[in-house]
Amino acid sequence: MPLSVALLLDAPIRTATPGEVLAARLSVPQTALYLQSGRVVAGLLQRGALRHRLVEFKGPCWLDAASALLEQPSACDWVADGPVALRTLPAAALRRWHAGLPEAAARMLIDMAQAQRRQTEATLALLAQDAEARCAQWLLQHARRADDGRVGIELQLRKRTIAAQLGMAPETFSRVLRQLRERGLVLQAGKQLLLPDPSQLQQIAAD
Repeated sequence: MPLSVALLLDAPIRTATPGEVLAARLSVPQTALYLQSGRVVAGLLQRGALRHRLVEFKGPCWLDAASALLEQPSACDWVADGPVALRTLPAAALRRWHAGLPEAAARMLIDMAQAQRRQTEATLALLAQDAEARCAQWLLQHARRADDGRVGIELQLRKRTIAAQLGMAPETFSRVLRQLRERGLVLQAGKQLLLPDPSQLQQIAAD
């Protein structure tokens, strides 16, 4: 029987109000949260306010099941972004279900959970940098060298989505891009961004 049916039917339902912290960073979750309806933001709280928004989840979906499965502290804070309904599954029950899987499937889930945490931690490391350094590092990570030797990026995501990944407001992302263009470090033609001086961007990213 699928996990969502076998375990969630008996998992109690709880509701949360906007701004409520559902799971705290650096705490090992005792329950795995399944978002039944509503929207939740993962990010970093500072002085009770969600200063950095990492990613947004809309139910139905699991929230940070990787930390519950691995028995590791959550890498970020999980905050209700409106009224939400959740099912709470004891972490021990999730691990018992996992232990009953075929070995190959169980190993794959562990690998996926560990990869998800590494990606989250890498993104959080970006958030610790200032806006310009974060933007420069993102540009370098996504840049490709064309056959003619030029280095650039084809923007496939909306600027709002990229800004959310970088933990900054869309206006901040646009401002930083404009500043980089004014310094000749980024040339933009439609959705194409060219990076004429990647070495200078690397210096900014390292600051």
